Amino acid sequence: MAEEAAVRAQAETVRRLKQDKADPDEIAKEVAKLLDMKAQLGADEGKQKFVLKTPKGTRDFGPKEMAIRERAFKAIISCFKRHGAEVIDTPVFELKETLTGKYGEDSKLIYDLKDQGGELLSLRYDLTVPFARYLAMNKITNIKRYHIAKVYRRDNPAMTRGRYREFYQCDFDIAGQFDPMIPDAECLKIVHEILSDLQLGDFVIKVNDRRILDGMFAVCGVPDSKFRTICSSVDKLDKVPWEEVRSEMVGEKGLSPEAADRIGEYVQLHGGLELIERLLQDPKLSQNKLAKEGLGDIKLLFEYLTLFGITGKISFDLSLARGLDYYTGVIFEAVLLQQENEHVEEAVSVGSVAGGGRYDGLVGMFDPKGRKVPCVGVSIGIERIFSILEQRLEASEEKIRTTETQVLVASAQKKLLEERLKLISELWDAGIKAEMLYKKNPKLLNQLQYCEDTGIPLVAIVGEQELKDGVVKLRIVATREEVDVRRESLVEEIRIRTSQC
Repeated sequence: MAEEAAVRAQAETVRRLKQDKADPDEIAKEVAKLLDMKAQLGADEGKQKFVLKTPKGTRDFGPKEMAIRERAFKAIISCFKRHGAEVIDTPVFELKETLTGKYGEDSKLIYDLKDQGGELLSLRYDLTVPFARYLAMNKITNIKRYHIAKVYRRDNPAMTRGRYREFYQCDFDIAGQFDPMIPDAECLKIVHEILSDLQLGDFVIKVNDRRILDGMFAVCGVPDSKFRTICSSVDKLDKVPWEEVRSEMVGEKGLSPEAADRIGEYVQLHGGLELIERLLQDPKLSQNKLAKEGLGDIKLLFEYLTLFGITGKISFDLSLARGLDYYTGVIFEAVLLQQENEHVEEAVSVGSVAGGGRYDGLVGMFDPKGRKVPCVGVSIGIERIFSILEQRLEASEEKIRTTETQVLVASAQKKLLEERLKLISELWDAGIKAEMLYKKNPKLLNQLQYCEDTGIPLVAIVGEQELKDGVVKLRIVATREEVDVRRESLVEEIRIRTSQC
């Protein structure tokens, strides 16, 4: 192609000028000319070769998917509001230093942005660190809030399991100085309510305490400097067997085999109040101040959860570690269970759908005077929940409505567009969700078929006779029953009929 040949010739000109150490201004001029030619060529090529795709780890959501998502969001928001939470929002990016050092080994997954005007910025990794920054910046010491927004992680996506690089988090947090374990118990109650409401199947909420873990590491002989990295290994126990975790601790992280074996004796334990009582009598753990504190609080937590009537779904699990650095006390994670087959009693985990815990030191990291604001919170893993709901609806072949339209304004004869427009305007002004077809003279059959296809429950039909009589024919799509309704009573009639749907 002539254009490509011209670009090659220009590139040769630039090369020769550089070789001859020509005047820098002349070189710059020719380089600019070359870049311009390349850009032009690229633009022309783009018309033929442009690939239409979303970036790796992201996806589009069509009307059907959004209808499912909105249904789930509605259930979650209604639960958060039922518990008295206020809503806040924070920027999608933060100063890089705000996020640095808060996520342990996961910090490598933070998206850094190119310097735009003197500030080093990163996309938010979660909603918790921005919340702590918000509290410190505004000197807030007491709030119950929820926040639903997108977060970003430079992770290896697993799209089928709801693991993306851009995804929503739904967070609920209680900040403030309160008596022990009362807010923590409420967070677990919220998880229980949401998972029960969404009917995702059987689940268990695993509970542990960072202080129990740290005390356990200490009595097992883990050096202080290795607490966090060993914690990160233990956190993998829900995905890989103990042998692999042990081998990582010893082989990659330099822990002594004896210490790893002692950890193994603890992290494979799970149960309820009886296990807590047993560990409170454990000769090693009970001598450790941190572990004793943690076990005392977990015991109190279980007493409150018993009053809430939800201990049947709660498991005290010493393998639960949650890798984030900012947790200081109780930690928890909700996991969906699936029966492998009828002959196996033990249910298997199909993935975490919520997690959280207590982080009493995070706000103090941002406060100039180091003032601490105790916090506890939970994050609902909404993307995994969406994946499950989508797969289930696909399997059931249930028809999903993608609009909330209550009534279609239709006409039975030609030349009634003006009457349809007048009627639909009246309905819109009264707050009724209404549609009409964008044709001057649509066939009645086509209008009725549109309602069948989209799930609109009612049709308000205007015809010459109806106009004379001052009525509108209201058709119930499901039963095909038709009733004449006085024009002035139509809004009320539609409200009554759609409230029964």
